[in-house]
Amino acid sequence: MTETYRFADIVIRIDSMYRRVHRLCEAYREDGAAADLSIRITQDDLDYERKCSERSDALTGRAVREPSDRYLEELAVYRKIAEQMPSFDTVLMHGSCIAVDGEAYLFAAKSGTGKSTHTSLWRTLLGDRAVMINDDKPLVRISETGAVVYGTPWDGKHHLSTNGSAPLKAICILERAEKNTVRRITAAEAYPMLLQQIYRPQDAAAMRKTLTLIDRIGGAVDLWRLGCNMDPEAAEIAYHAMSGVTAGD
Repeated sequence: MTETYRFADIVIRIDSMYRRVHRLCEAYREDGAAADLSIRITQDDLDYERKCSERSDALTGRAVREPSDRYLEELAVYRKIAEQMPSFDTVLMHGSCIAVDGEAYLFAAKSGTGKSTHTSLWRTLLGDRAVMINDDKPLVRISETGAVVYGTPWDGKHHLSTNGSAPLKAICILERAEKNTVRRITAAEAYPMLLQQIYRPQDAAAMRKTLTLIDRIGGAVDLWRLGCNMDPEAAEIAYHAMSGVTAGD
């Protein structure tokens, strides 16, 4: 089954074994355009994803049902796309990204820290001005004029995403803390978390390009660290600091 989609302004033809992945990507469908990239899924790809899932379960000690081939194909498509993105000056990030008044803010943190909870506080605070770009795996494309973040259909357990994009104004490293505090950080301070949360390709040349793109992201957007206790005040402090909009404006 073959369909064509547009992710981060890159036209990708997907040749799948099952239809489920095409239902997942339906909002990104792009008919009639020449493909910039083609990917094809085989049983070997599904077997690889199953082994990855088994290793992850063993590390975490979770006892879960064996995933279906249809679900594994969704992961295989995501992985094959992410592997190729550095060729297009694009990376896939693990983070929760929200746009406010046309500018995007991406929150990165270790799993379970509360990225989704924090962006939900932003949506409560800002109402219709706030739009979720992607709650789990947005794409970030870097150019001479800056960075732009895009939605993808791989949007986490809450399924919050938009087939849209916005200039990326800031990346914020999120940490749990008793008191809400936010401060600017340097690219050197942000680098370890960015490296951890950006998809790291297996191909050596693609990995070298990814490292270059991390450096470029660090120079293109504002970088922040937020100590957050998940009270509503956390969203107010973070938004006003990162946007430059003072309370009452």
